[in-house]
Amino acid sequence: MAITASDIKFYLSGGGSNSDVNAALGGAISSTEVTSASLHNLFDKVSGAEASAGDTEYRCIYVKNTHGSLTWESVKAWVSTNTPSTDSTIDIALGGEGKNGTAETVANENTAPSGESFSAPSSYASGLSLGDLDAGDYYPIWIRRTISASATAYNTDGATISVQGDTAA
Repeated sequence: MAITASDIKFYLSGGGSNSDVNAALGGAISSTEVTSASLHNLFDKVSGAEASAGDTEYRCIYVKNTHGSLTWESVKAWVSTNTPSTDSTIDIALGGEGKNGTAETVANENTAPSGESFSAPSSYASGLSLGDLDAGDYYPIWIRRTISASATAYNTDGATISVQGDTAA
């Protein structure tokens, strides 16, 4: 049976038992899935002080092929919907450790990972290539949220990160 959307899962980083999105700062893949389509499922609310001064925060998640036997082929990741607010943006980068690697751990949410190159590809065609993910393989993805200085309040500001690949029948 082909790989389906339910076979592709996103997990927090921060160690095997981490369930705190604020601690998803790299390290080993967690057993806790990222809650899809839920406000504040990865980043916290922007405080008044952060909105006034501007703020850049980072999180690391893993995308994993949980299918029992098939390879997910030619996988790419991109920001399919960026934030609607003009005072914020989401960018992504592939973890330099690559497939099945353990992402570096950063000191805090304001510390950038070393060597990663962030961008906001907006389609599969321009997406970041993860290559092929065999059954059980995973890949670290870093997410950067940037809030401009003097940002205005915006309810339900968020973005959507998509992944897509091919599968055998």
